[in-house]
Amino acid sequence: MRLEWHAATDVGAVRKINEDRYFASEPLGLWAVADGMGGMARGDWASTQAVEAVGGVARQTSLEAMLHEAAGALRRANDAILAESHAQGTRMGTTAVVLVVRDNQFGVCWVGDSRAYLLRGRQMHKLTRDHSQVQEMVDHGIITPEQMERHPSRNVLTRAVGVQPDLAVDSIVDRLEPEDVVLLCSDGLHGVLDEREIRDILLRVPLSQVGQALIARCHEEGAPDNVTLVAVAAEEVTLIQFGEAGSAQ
Repeated sequence: MRLEWHAATDVGAVRKINEDRYFASEPLGLWAVADGMGGMARGDWASTQAVEAVGGVARQTSLEAMLHEAAGALRRANDAILAESHAQGTRMGTTAVVLVVRDNQFGVCWVGDSRAYLLRGRQMHKLTRDHSQVQEMVDHGIITPEQMERHPSRNVLTRAVGVQPDLAVDSIVDRLEPEDVVLLCSDGLHGVLDEREIRDILLRVPLSQVGQALIARCHEEGAPDNVTLVAVAAEEVTLIQFGEAGSAQ
């Protein structure tokens, strides 16, 4: 597969500090989004620790090994943030979602409510399950998935990097098909625009302009939070063989 990617971040219309961070490296086959927790101190510092830890991993050939390295990086960031929290006498934390691509496979690992979506054909699939209070309410049948997106407690997390020792990191692995687009984003995007509108923009707008288009729509809706996204698109590479006379076969 040949990969193209585009990333964008914006402070939004209300927040004074952008506490989101992203990392992107095609040579590593690794992309990440982290969202510092605004209700705690130094969310920007915490999210920076997460993406720097992920960006510092060594490239592994296999998808599973690279996902293992990414999860280990998040756990190291967790330890660093906890240590700083104790030293400062305060609490800080961040969400994180990481994408790894190897050939015709991809994997995602995550903590918190930053999400990964897969656009395949004209269908949008949510790949991650939020570590949040409202997700647990959905799991127990208390509210519907539709109600979850606008619930007043939707920002209450049950898991984040830097909040508790022994961090659990969830992960999934799936195949990668030609024309797939994997989107990583903070809740400043998916908390403002629904999946249908995000899908429509991904289908309509060139990849290089997706960030601008999605952020502009968030601003039209008030952009109450920082907005960050990374979109990675896959294309099948066509190999052309030439005959002795130089004509394509």
